[in-house]
Amino acid sequence: MKAPPEYVAAHGLLRGKSVLVTAAAGAGIGFAVAQRAAEEGCRSLVISDVHERRLNDAVAALRDKTGLADIHGLLCDVSQQDQVDALMAFAEERTGGVDVLINNAGLALGLEPAHKADLEDWEQMIATNISGLTLLTRLLLPGMVARNRGHVVNIGSIAGTYPYPGGNVYGATKAFVKQFSLNLRADLAGTAIRVTNLEPGLCGGTEFSNVRFHGDDAKAATVYQGVQAIQPEDIANTVLWVSQQPAHVNINSIEIMPVAQTFGPLQISRR
Repeated sequence: MKAPPEYVAAHGLLRGKSVLVTAAAGAGIGFAVAQRAAEEGCRSLVISDVHERRLNDAVAALRDKTGLADIHGLLCDVSQQDQVDALMAFAEERTGGVDVLINNAGLALGLEPAHKADLEDWEQMIATNISGLTLLTRLLLPGMVARNRGHVVNIGSIAGTYPYPGGNVYGATKAFVKQFSLNLRADLAGTAIRVTNLEPGLCGGTEFSNVRFHGDDAKAATVYQGVQAIQPEDIANTVLWVSQQPAHVNINSIEIMPVAQTFGPLQISRR
């Protein structure tokens, strides 16, 4: 498979902005977005994650790769309200006010049909993908509105639009994110705050499927066999693009799929 085209950095597209990215340690979309933000001149960057050692390593790697010293990390499980409260306070203090919030924290667990699914998996997806995202957004919005600047970028999924077997609660949480993003736009009418929902399709180079299959790496690998999936860098480039649009332009939503992934016929059960 061909390697993705090389990204040419350092155009200063986010110069002077402060950025907060959740779930940004280790391989995946969050780290790729954080790296792009630092490469493009953001003045301050805060990242969070649930893994302390990987978070510390990510902060060090980002400083080393980009030369930006003003990078800070905080341990945070967005499904825990006290930790989200702490992250908001930490980010506002370190940045003087978050300009761009990247709600990347999210997960899928299991692929069983609804009547066989694990209820704990459902609860964790709802707590992370819905409750964590909405709480952090709610906490940061008053500051954005007071400053009359800011951009909320939610990492959704095409699963929020197109159903598939086993997608049950995961797809429903991403449908929530999609509608929440649109309703935020309605609530923020008359302000300069922007809201975007990015909806990736099949994306390799992350731990998404490893988490979904509870650490079964072999099973996770089969999801991407023989397919040139989109990569975290593709999502990061798209986040960068929507964030550097002129202030009067809001990108409401974008679906991003690999060419190899497309639509199929509706399923019909015959007797």
